[in-house]
Amino acid sequence: MTNTPQEHAPTPKRTPLHDLHVSLGGKMVDFAGWDMPVQYPTGIMAEHAQCRAKAALFDVSHIGQVHLIGDNAAQKLEALCPSAFTTLKDGKARYTFFTNDVGGILDDLIVANAGDFLFVVVNASMRDQDIAHMRANLDGIDVVEITDHALIALQGPAAESILADHCPDVRDMGFMETILAQIDGQAVRISRLGYTGEDGFEISIHQDAADGFARQLLAHPDCEPAGLGARDSLRLEAGLCLYGNDITTDTTPIEAGLIWAIQKRRRTGGGFPGADVIQAQIADGPARHLVGIKPLGRAPARAGVVLQMAGQDVGIITSGGFGPTVGGPVAMGYVTRDHAAIGTKIDLIIRGKAQPAEIVSLPFVQQNYKR
Repeated sequence: MTNTPQEHAPTPKRTPLHDLHVSLGGKMVDFAGWDMPVQYPTGIMAEHAQCRAKAALFDVSHIGQVHLIGDNAAQKLEALCPSAFTTLKDGKARYTFFTNDVGGILDDLIVANAGDFLFVVVNASMRDQDIAHMRANLDGIDVVEITDHALIALQGPAAESILADHCPDVRDMGFMETILAQIDGQAVRISRLGYTGEDGFEISIHQDAADGFARQLLAHPDCEPAGLGARDSLRLEAGLCLYGNDITTDTTPIEAGLIWAIQKRRRTGGGFPGADVIQAQIADGPARHLVGIKPLGRAPARAGVVLQMAGQDVGIITSGGFGPTVGGPVAMGYVTRDHAAIGTKIDLIIRGKAQPAEIVSLPFVQQNYKR
């Protein structure tokens, strides 16, 4: 025994939709310091299928929402990210990432031009670091964390028709566009994007109105709740990177196949952390690539599984699991340049035994964004 006071983990924070999750039978887990539903009684497979076929509602209120307010905010943010924001038109959003001095990814994020400020959405697990990073490096810019708003993701082919019942203007929105709208007398920000590969929206709404609005959406016969489990299997099938797994401070955007998020002016002009490394990789190609991996057996290959060819290590899996839409195991990971060609046969080393797999193109399931 000891007289040392026992340390307790901090109590997970709750989103404005917490009571709704509990009332719906959500299985709650601690995720990045938040008490979040991993699944509901219907289960991950059904939630996944619901999103692919109709629409699913996800609570993503744990994600950080930030306003960048001040003169030349876009220009100053370009000094931290390799993407172009000074040319980002009003009402448009762009996927990007913070980089470090060796081109590694500090976090990925969405930046939207909201007119007189930038609306930034960052990962839940990185929100404190990202906000500190921006406050330390965006001189003269007010970095305002929005803590009184929920963020609701409505994803799936029926998302537009469901949300249009409350805000008809969403029918005119294209992918990666954002508007400020009124729903039930509440000002809400609606962005047409998401993390499932399906068409859909993220709705930033005041915490006091969030529960009631979520219940209205769920009252639609084509809308069901979904948790973190389905969100992960959906994004994996869609070939979307998970920060902390597929992209980290040790991986560059070029290695991760994210060059499309770096506009031409930034590729050639540089002016962001790690530009010399990233520009060299653009010119010469990286030594490794993020690829899709299809296990040829039924056993899923999880993150950390080593990839071999002829007994030699050639890579590692960063995300893996069962793809409900694919109907079998799917994975993503890094392999050396010489082994990244589509169709390359490799071995997965699972519990010491070699299991056959093949390098395949991403995504596993066609993305269905409204272009």
